[in-house]
Amino acid sequence: MAAPQATVGLRWLGEGLVFEGTGQSGKPTLVDGDTKVATSPVEALLVAAASCTASDVVIILKKMRVDLTKLEIRLTGTRRETEPRRVTAMVLHVRVKGAGADESKVRMALDLSIEKYCSVITSLNPDIPVTYDIVVE
Repeated sequence: MAAPQATVGLRWLGEGLVFEGTGQSGKPTLVDGDTKVATSPVEALLVAAASCTASDVVIILKKMRVDLTKLEIRLTGTRRETEPRRVTAMVLHVRVKGAGADESKVRMALDLSIEKYCSVITSLNPDIPVTYDIVVE
């Protein structure tokens, strides 16, 4: 049996470093290597990591019977100053609200996502520390 795969398409839009990417949904995403008209590739990576973790947290908290009404994540990535300017650390600032939500449940959901379920984060170099802080409203 073949391993599952994810395939995306990318095309240069003819000016600068602006590209249009598409996934299996066919919906376009603009990416700009110069960050003039769209999200940069590194920002897109951070958005992918944050949204992957957020998806896990929603699923896990629902299983914990939390009636989630708000989830916001601001992810700060630290980058090397020299080439390659890769991400060297990530900090998630997480804000949640909902009946039954408490810090211990959110912490458990985040730990499970970061350490086990988030395919984006677990695909990154394991030397990148991922930390977080939590605010429960």
